[in-house]
Amino acid sequence: MSAQPVHDDSDPEDPAEILRVLPEKWHSSFLDDYHAALEAAHEVQHWGELRLLLRLWRLRSIAYSNPEFERSLLEASRARPGSGTPVPGLDDWK
Repeated sequence: MSAQPVHDDSDPEDPAEILRVLPEKWHSSFLDDYHAALEAAHEVQHWGELRLLLRLWRLRSIAYSNPEFERSLLEASRARPGSGTPVPGLDDWK
């Protein structure tokens, strides 16, 4: 008996997949945006906007599901010019 390769046929931009990855507190925001874009997509010229929305929410779902996201967001919002860690090796470029 030989092992068969596993094929993942899931589409990462499928709304159900986005909801699966997205933390629950973001579900209503996603669904509001999705339903508005879906309604607009009935007009042919807006179809691309639906695809873009799904792509953006897929990326958000990855970020928002990262346990470090909230802490990183808070740190970034408190950062002031000159308070950050310089890029390692930056002085070597001068």
